[in-house]
Amino acid sequence: MTTRSMELAVALTNLAPPVFSPAAIGKAKLCLLDFLGCAFEASKLEPSRQAVCAVWAAPGGHMIGESATATPADAAFVNAVKGHGLVREDMHAASVCHHGVVVWPLLLALAETDTVCGIDLLRSAVVAYEVGGRLGRMLIDPTLSSLFRPTGLVAPIGSACGGAWMLKLDPQQIEAAIALAANTASGLNQWPQSGGSDMFFHPGFAVRNAWMAVRLAESGAFGSPDILEGRSGYFAALARRPMPGRIELFPNGEADIFNVYHKAAPACNFAQTACQTALKLVEMIGSDAAPVERIRISVPAAAAAYPGCDRTGPFDRALQAKMSIPFGVGAVFANGRLSEDIYSDLADPETLRLISVSELVASPDLTALFPGQQGAAIDVTLGDGRQLSMGLPDVVPATEAQVRERFRLAAANILGAAEAEAIEEFVDRLDTKKDAGRLLSLCAAKRAAKRQATRSPAQGAGNHTRLSSRQSS
Repeated sequence: MTTRSMELAVALTNLAPPVFSPAAIGKAKLCLLDFLGCAFEASKLEPSRQAVCAVWAAPGGHMIGESATATPADAAFVNAVKGHGLVREDMHAASVCHHGVVVWPLLLALAETDTVCGIDLLRSAVVAYEVGGRLGRMLIDPTLSSLFRPTGLVAPIGSACGGAWMLKLDPQQIEAAIALAANTASGLNQWPQSGGSDMFFHPGFAVRNAWMAVRLAESGAFGSPDILEGRSGYFAALARRPMPGRIELFPNGEADIFNVYHKAAPACNFAQTACQTALKLVEMIGSDAAPVERIRISVPAAAAAYPGCDRTGPFDRALQAKMSIPFGVGAVFANGRLSEDIYSDLADPETLRLISVSELVASPDLTALFPGQQGAAIDVTLGDGRQLSMGLPDVVPATEAQVRERFRLAAANILGAAEAEAIEEFVDRLDTKKDAGRLLSLCAAKRAAKRQATRSPAQGAGNHTRLSSRQSS
């Protein structure tokens, strides 16, 4: 009997060219540019430096914004962590996943070791987003996402399918890659409670696992054919229910990559619309109004229930604040803007006061429209007794112009304006490039290392060295 994995593998090998429309390719380019911009901007952040320090110096893999190199798999790990560092990565709401922070590091790493033309890399990304998005729609629900990180469960499989497709593996090999990637599904959602750094490394683990799944499948490894629907398989183990059916790709010709949006604010997906609504209210109220005395925030049930989104304190780490809808809304009212710096002062008295008078509720009306729309509404009572309300039917994504401007500033800050311009031009013309693997080398820092790396005792007299944060910066 044909398994669900084989059905998916056969569907992938038989994809028709129309699914790779110019619009889909254009969207993939923008997703890539957004990923690179996030990675550059997060390069100096603590998780990024820790990821760089954790890998060994080696030839073959370029790390974004770094002069040192590592193995392609290790470089992919670092690039994934960097892409996730701002909490501003691209979002697919229906699967509650950040696919891009796994998809792009994997495909770019593979392109550094196998000669891949640009159009194939872009089409592979469309495939990876498609598989990940459709699978996540089937698997993820509020109960599951309260325990597991959806990106860690879904993205290894979607990305592995994109990588296997790019390397032109046959259906049996793709089936094996799916099975091996499914075995690596992981990532717990305890981190929002403590603000732990676990979250930042989830994409790194996912991309390295996807790398191994593709390479093992390419080498002839045999994975459980019924891994998705088996009685001890993916759906049974994670969702505790049977797989509802086959994974339908590009239904009615629609690519799921079009349902990916680019965050306007560096915060949790579920906090985006509420914070944007708060900013609209700030503009409505004006600077001379009486102080806000009460705040009622209405969001879809999925937003209210996601770990960390209802947190009202204490806030010991910025990540806790970025996950918290009450913190984001309170900080917008306190500061009058929505930007990265509102998460820098976790003890701001006015923000904490506003959080204390806030109520977060799940709205049945907004829940009914989710995930097609991710709306939010806020009702405020002012000190003079006035009551004001504002709602947004859906999240307002960053525009292409905003994505490009963020990329240019971040890349120029690390590499220089000319280098940033060269990378943007390469991405814009990627579909015409014969060697997509050149992109990561363009993204690497060109200056010489500042000092020798320290030799790890575990390597003895070997040739590998551990990267220090100074050497790699």
